[in-house]
Amino acid sequence: MTTSPGTRTADILVIGWGLAGLVAAAEAANAGRRVIIVDQEPRTNLGGQAWWSFGGLFLIDSPEQRRMGIRDGIELARQDWFGTAGFDREEDAWPRRWAEAYLQFAAGEKRAWLRERGVGFFPVVGWAERGGYGALGPGNSVPRFHITWGTGPGVVAPFRAAVEQAEKEGRLTILPRHRVTELVTRDGAVVGARGEVLETSAAERGVASSRTVIGDFEITAGATIVSSGGIGGNHTLVRKAWPRRLGKAPRNMLTGVPAYVDGSMQSVAEDAGAKLINGDRMWHYVEGIRNWDPVWPGHGIRILPGPSSLWLDATGQRLPVPLYPGFDTLGTLEHLRKTGHDHSWFVTTRQIVEKEFALSGSEQNPDLTGKDIPLLVRSRLAKGPTDPVQAFLDHGEDFLVDEDLDRLISRMRELPGGDALDADRVRQEVVARDREIENDFTKDAQIAMLRSMRAYRGDKLIRTASPHRLQDRSAGPLVAVKLHVITRKSLGGIETDLDARVLDADGNAVPGLFAAGEASGFGGGGVHGYRALEGTFLGGCLFSGRQAGRAAAR
Repeated sequence: MTTSPGTRTADILVIGWGLAGLVAAAEAANAGRRVIIVDQEPRTNLGGQAWWSFGGLFLIDSPEQRRMGIRDGIELARQDWFGTAGFDREEDAWPRRWAEAYLQFAAGEKRAWLRERGVGFFPVVGWAERGGYGALGPGNSVPRFHITWGTGPGVVAPFRAAVEQAEKEGRLTILPRHRVTELVTRDGAVVGARGEVLETSAAERGVASSRTVIGDFEITAGATIVSSGGIGGNHTLVRKAWPRRLGKAPRNMLTGVPAYVDGSMQSVAEDAGAKLINGDRMWHYVEGIRNWDPVWPGHGIRILPGPSSLWLDATGQRLPVPLYPGFDTLGTLEHLRKTGHDHSWFVTTRQIVEKEFALSGSEQNPDLTGKDIPLLVRSRLAKGPTDPVQAFLDHGEDFLVDEDLDRLISRMRELPGGDALDADRVRQEVVARDREIENDFTKDAQIAMLRSMRAYRGDKLIRTASPHRLQDRSAGPLVAVKLHVITRKSLGGIETDLDARVLDADGNAVPGLFAAGEASGFGGGGVHGYRALEGTFLGGCLFSGRQAGRAAAR
């Protein structure tokens, strides 16, 4: 093993170059501080998992909302946030304060701050996490999901540019392949970090890289910011933290984030005095499909579904009210985990797939990511599914297409785990749903909600198919999709105050140590509480990274 020459010094050390880390570094460099950023991955991964995201951002009373006829305000948003979060612990004191501060940010300067940096938004506002439990229950009362023009890379771009400009000017240093194993403390204060230098890797973005150690390093800094992400790429940690309230952890899960999202900095921060809270709060999806063209091990893609598909558990039983596609992520996860099976099913039609299936991820939305307006018009408004969705119809092992319901059910039963499916029950559910939709009146709450949602222009234009029978031949062949649990976000993390200062077990700030992004539960150790409203993960990285960078620079 060789040793890196000497000890580097900086005013501020940022550990992790995801969105929160880039924002923090850009803010600190802008304040005139000398900054070093370290990350265990090759530089191809600059931007972290935010680069892979759909780019959704939560805004309150935006011009885009007003143009779509949406009436929103901070009081309604606060009702939704706190009704969704369900804060109920002593440890929620700082997360509550972060939630209030973030709401003020989302209703205030967030959009203008991003617009100043060149970030734009798709004009149609999406309606995620619709809830369905009543005004005080979880969910968004109105559409608030603003898709960034350029998706995840479009959010990352201005902060990456700011960091690279500071690097060019000699005010900032980026050190790839530097894995932190220890935070250095002196007289109770964190004064930097030590770790291992990993061998150079030519791995492309997201692809697992070598862990061969070729040296070590030490960096001394006046302030250290931990922005190392969550645990979604580490199934061992996910299962260890899995809460009893969500049933048993799945035996088989897909992975919605690259393998480097491994939670390795949690114990390192804890050893330096940081208090970790709300580790049992997590955000995983149940609409995961196996990527036919994977980038990382176990790579799963999430379907962002519209509301029309019939959702069945592994036995063929329809999911209860209001667990419809796009309504309640964790409520659906909790229900399905208690069935004893790791998968569920959509039964739908090609027409619904064409109109309502979007895929999460920047690489699955080339029109939005590439800011390609002609492609967007062809893919979103023309007849037929988008090219990425068509690729899954053609190659995805979880997709089955058939003109005949009985044949479709037989093929569903042939897939692994399909023997749990009760064919008669599936047939009964499909036929009963089709009877209800033939009438303008219905007792079926999903159909009633579907018709109600089409009153919103955005849903009618690009997110909901015209209501029809599943066995309507004019709607195209039937489609069945086998769905899996897919790991994604940690909702808990390092406890911080509103200046992103890391707190110890006694509630005191650890001198010299800050945390931001998913490592801090997107702020405070869990700004979302038990559940999220969507569009709030990237936003939490932006806000907490900004707070950490500015406070560390002071």
